[in-house]
Amino acid sequence: MNEQQFQQYAERQLNIALTERELNQFAKYYDELIAWNEKINLTAITEKTAVYEKHFYDSLSAHLAVSFHDFKTLCDVGAGAGFPSIPLKICFPHLHVTIVDSLKKRIAFLDHLINELKLNNVELYHERAETFGHKKEMRESFDIVTARAVAKLSVLSEYCLPLVKLNGMFLVLKGPKASEEIDEAKRALETLGGKIIDVIETKLPLEQSERNLLVIEKVKRTPKKYPRKPGMPNKEPL
Repeated sequence: MNEQQFQQYAERQLNIALTERELNQFAKYYDELIAWNEKINLTAITEKTAVYEKHFYDSLSAHLAVSFHDFKTLCDVGAGAGFPSIPLKICFPHLHVTIVDSLKKRIAFLDHLINELKLNNVELYHERAETFGHKKEMRESFDIVTARAVAKLSVLSEYCLPLVKLNGMFLVLKGPKASEEIDEAKRALETLGGKIIDVIETKLPLEQSERNLLVIEKVKRTPKKYPRKPGMPNKEPL
């Protein structure tokens, strides 16, 4: 997917009209991603057309599931190189974005990136999700929480649902085997206060690989004991 195709598919398929400034930001994003990837492991995908489709477009496809115009605060858990939160922030600049990642080197890259892209209202936290979810000022405070390629849904739910405000949304970007994870996560979702309200099946426009967008509403408060101590959600999923 070249830059022109990226612009066309974003408008036709996702109803996102990219401005010249935003296209320049994505071009800068790609350059910085590749430059830093030589120093630290940010992505195995480095070819420009693949980055535009598998990272940038894929991140923006979250707009198929919910309208980001309707949200003010977004928390991205385990954002890695900034997906999906930074592409969404570029296209929806009104969002106040909080990014949590456990690796200091990735946070350093993101700090550099948001300065290069001149993005405002982006906060970075070098912290594990299990401890971040117990911060009084963060717990159940976000309109929407996103996660992409981080862990199985049963584990992700414990990382993320404690951060979602009541009646807010938890949006998970998954590959083709989402149905299996949904079945495994039923108990975790019920325990943590989440309810799946939609599963959107989609495909990358050129590569045609399958994607699933899981839309989970926070229907009741998360019990105070969750998330459990670091390592426990992954070791012993609910």
